[in-house]
Amino acid sequence: MTTSEQLNKVVEKTERLISLCNVLQEENDLLKLENQSLSAAVDAGKEKTKDLEQKLNVLKMAKSFSETNEKTLDIKQKISEFVQEIDKCIVLLKQ
Repeated sequence: MTTSEQLNKVVEKTERLISLCNVLQEENDLLKLENQSLSAAVDAGKEKTKDLEQKLNVLKMAKSFSETNEKTLDIKQKISEFVQEIDKCIVLLKQ
């Protein structure tokens, strides 16, 4: 094999390597963009999860207050009923 042929092979291999390098660089750029997009999606998901957790905590608190208010109303009603019964007993005792 002559020096010229060897040089041509080296040039061909170099051109193939450069071409391959360009293809890999383009693929790398696309993967970087995809990575950025996925990172943004993950961040948005985390933010949404955080918001939903806050809303859930608010709902739990509201439910707790609602149950407490219902219990308070039940207790007030029972006390009122007891007071009425006591008043009836007092009236009967005065007779």
